Amino acid sequence: MGVFLGLLLGTGLFLIVTSGRPQQERRARWSPRRATRARLDTAGFVDLAPVQFWLLSIGAGVAGGVVVFVVSATLALGVAFGVFAALGPRALVTQRIARLREERRELWPHVVDDLASAVRAGLSLPEALAALAERGPESLRPAFARFASDYRATGSFGRCLDRLADELADPVADRLVEALRLTREVGGTDLGRLLRTLSQFLRDDARTRAELEARQSWTVNGARLALGAPWAVLPLLALRGSAVQVYDSPVGVAVLAGGGALSLVAYIVMKQVGRLPTEPRVLRGPTGTNEREQVAA
Repeated sequence: MGVFLGLLLGTGLFLIVTSGRPQQERRARWSPRRATRARLDTAGFVDLAPVQFWLLSIGAGVAGGVVVFVVSATLALGVAFGVFAALGPRALVTQRIARLREERRELWPHVVDDLASAVRAGLSLPEALAALAERGPESLRPAFARFASDYRATGSFGRCLDRLADELADPVADRLVEALRLTREVGGTDLGRLLRTLSQFLRDDARTRAELEARQSWTVNGARLALGAPWAVLPLLALRGSAVQVYDSPVGVAVLAGGGALSLVAYIVMKQVGRLPTEPRVLRGPTGTNEREQVAA
C-alpha cells in the first residue's frame, strides 16, 4: 500500500511540474527539418521538401569531390572540395533569401499604398487583397492571386490570411496580415491611418538600410575575397599533379583541416561583424505558424 501511495504521489508531482511548463518553451525545440522548411519557404522553394534539399546537397558534395579527386588524384583535396560543394545549395538558398528580402523591401511600401487606396475606394478587405493580384508588384501577384482563389473557394478570411502569410514568409507581411485580421474581427476606422504610417516607416527603413549596405559592401567583399583566395589557389595547384600529392600525407591533411577550421571561424566572425539586424517573424514564429494558434492549441 505504501509503495502504491508513493507511486501515485510521484506521478501527481510529475504531472504538476510538466503541466506548468510554458508552451513556448516546448515549441522552442530546434528541428533540422523545421528549420530547413522555414528557409526553403522564405527563399520561395515551397515545392522542394527538406529531404530533397538534403539529398541535393549530398549529391553536389559527392559530385564535386569526385571531380576534384579525378583531376588532382588527391583524396584530401577531393574531400575538402566535396564539403564546399555540399554547402553550395545552402549558400544559394541564403543568397536567394537575401535577394528576395532586398527586393520586397522596396515593394512593400507600394503594396501598402495600393491596399490603402483600395480601402479608401470602398472595397472590402478581401476584395482589396484580391485586387493586388492584378495591380500589385509582379513578383507578389501570384501569392495574392492564390489568396483570391482560396477565398473564393473557402470563404474563410482568417485561414486565407494565414496561408498568404506563410507563402510570403516576411515580417512585413505578418504585420500587415495581423492588422487586417484585427480590423476584420473587431472593426475600426483607423486602418487607413495605420497603413499610411506603415508605408512611411517601410520607406524610411529601406532608405536607411540601403545606405548602410552601400557603405559596408566594399569591406564585406574584400573580406570574402581574402577568405576565398587561398582556396582558389588549390585547384590551380591540382593541375600540377606532383605539387598536390603532399596533401595526402598526415601533415597535408592537418594543414587542410586547420585551414578549413580557420576559414570557417573567420567566415562566421566576418558575418557577425558585417551583419545588419533583420526583423524576425515575431507574430507568426520562425516556421510561419501563428503564435496565437500555438498558444491556443
